[in-house]
Amino acid sequence: MEEEALVYVERGKLRQLFKEKLTRAGLPDAQAEKTADLMIFADERGIHSHGSVRMQYYAERIAKKGYNLDPDLKFTKTGPSAGTYFGDNAVGHYVAYEAMEEAIGLAKSSGIGMVGIQEMGHSGAIGYFAEQAAKQGMVALTVCQSDPMVVPFGGTEPYFGTNPIAFASPRKNGEPILFDMATTVQAWGKILDARSKHKSIPNTWAVDKQGEPTTDPFEVAALLPVAGPKGYGLMMMVDILAGTLLGLPFGKHVTSMYEDLSQYRRLGQFHIVINPAYFGDETQFLTQVSDMVDELHDIEPAKGFDQVYYPGEIQEEVKKRYAESGIPVAQDIYDYLISDEIY
Repeated sequence: MEEEALVYVERGKLRQLFKEKLTRAGLPDAQAEKTADLMIFADERGIHSHGSVRMQYYAERIAKKGYNLDPDLKFTKTGPSAGTYFGDNAVGHYVAYEAMEEAIGLAKSSGIGMVGIQEMGHSGAIGYFAEQAAKQGMVALTVCQSDPMVVPFGGTEPYFGTNPIAFASPRKNGEPILFDMATTVQAWGKILDARSKHKSIPNTWAVDKQGEPTTDPFEVAALLPVAGPKGYGLMMMVDILAGTLLGLPFGKHVTSMYEDLSQYRRLGQFHIVINPAYFGDETQFLTQVSDMVDELHDIEPAKGFDQVYYPGEIQEEVKKRYAESGIPVAQDIYDYLISDEIY
């Protein structure tokens, strides 16, 4: 499979191209700013599955009114540490950010904050929201449901989505620890990224229409859960927290991301934020997390590895590298970004 040519784009320029395309499609300025922030957050860390490769999808859905462009957003405090955030089917990047700010506020005042988001669009790389809390000294866990594209362990038909999980923790004198994973072997965006670059995929990622492993990203019909039954259990947990608990569609009833771009998604997300100061000595906590990182770095690396990294550290290294070289974007996607085309 012949690989697609790449263009290397400076971070600020790429973010501006994102913002311009989103606003040209019809997204209000504040929502476009936050969506561009999340897209560049992903691309500059090498998480290309949630960066520029998604732009044409977002722009088309915006233009077709598949997002509510004039939402009535509402936070309802339901207890000392709990609340719901009604996203009114606005673009998920903006909604999830605002809901996380509410969860952080609850955690600062009462030790823990739990906010369930009802009715939102796709929110991109959810690690952004966990890190959002960690940068304010909080520990955070966020989970989000998605549409059915994964065969359950032992099954042949898609039922759950990739249903990601993100966790972040602050530490003393360093970037937050950030762990962000799909509950599948790879996120659907990795398939899209492989398609955009005309690259093959490992045969452990997905299956074709016959349920057989495939290395051709264009033949993918369904993804596989990470670690078999363990990933399957995790994706069910996420769907219950971010869907059923909030009175939203679940499992195979979640609307498709791609079938009808004029239809609202009605997705759910769940933020849990913990204030370390309510559970022990905050300074000791931050120091111990940093000590943990140092001790991991001191471990002799296994054959074929340069060192032991903490979760999210490789993405931070990619970010530094891209700051010098520019962020790689497939040529056809770059051409789309600089054009007046929407879809």
